[in-house]
Amino acid sequence: MNDITKKLLGMVSDLFGTPDGAYNIREDGECAGRQSSENVAILSKTDKPGIDIRVRPGTKGETVYIPACVTHSKVDDLVYNDFFIGENADVTIVAGCGVHTDGEEDAQHNGIHRFFIGKNARVVYLEKHIGIGEGTGRRIINPQTYAELDEGACMEMDTTQIKGVDSTNRLTRALCKKDARLIVREKLMTHGTQAAETSFEVDLNGENSGADLISRSVARDHSRQVFRSRINGNVSCTGHSECDAIIMDSASVSAIPELTANHVDAALIHEAAIGKIAGEQLIKLMTLGLTEQEAEARIIEGFLK
Repeated sequence: MNDITKKLLGMVSDLFGTPDGAYNIREDGECAGRQSSENVAILSKTDKPGIDIRVRPGTKGETVYIPACVTHSKVDDLVYNDFFIGENADVTIVAGCGVHTDGEEDAQHNGIHRFFIGKNARVVYLEKHIGIGEGTGRRIINPQTYAELDEGACMEMDTTQIKGVDSTNRLTRALCKKDARLIVREKLMTHGTQAAETSFEVDLNGENSGADLISRSVARDHSRQVFRSRINGNVSCTGHSECDAIIMDSASVSAIPELTANHVDAALIHEAAIGKIAGEQLIKLMTLGLTEQEAEARIIEGFLK
């Protein structure tokens, strides 16, 4: 691994050296390191770029690292990763992505991740995206996540994109069976002329299934954000979607919810709030000795925490 990869790994997945257990590190479209464990097998696909990650039933407490790094301009990386999570397993997946530019050409990573989660299994999925580098080329990250949750399964997805990504189109689709639950927490900040689109689409097909989708974002300068959320309640179920955004300068934010109840006992809720930082919040912090810029930073930090 080169020095930029090592730097990006620390930023996106808190890796500072070779992790214990199962991992696959992707560098500029190639495998830079891989290890399976007793309970987690990582195998290369034979028909397209990417890997299959197979977690044995009953596996508990393991963390699997699959970060991807693009270290220079003129790279257009596409990867397909499939996760097969056995029944009653409980694992954490760390799947950060970092993109670095050093020239005029763009650098791009497109990650397509599919999860097939067995009965009563639980997955915590951590995904952090960061862009760095002095190049003028755009830093582009387009993640797609598709999840099928079997009976009683749970997936908690925590996604963060705070710095440096010029363009992103984030798509998450899920299907929940009986008693299955999807929880998504998104944190996003854009600045300059960056553009970010988030799309959630969840089908609640099993009795007592549920989804809780929450996005918190900050749009600064001339950046643009679009948030779309669609929940289809096809049985007795619960669904909640929330978009909470701070808008600053000349930025724009759109929140586009869609709820469809196809059953009398489908309970679906959407909340959306877009607004600027309240003046009294700034004044209160400034009376404590902070400058206006420091006060803004403190408020944003707390909002996205």
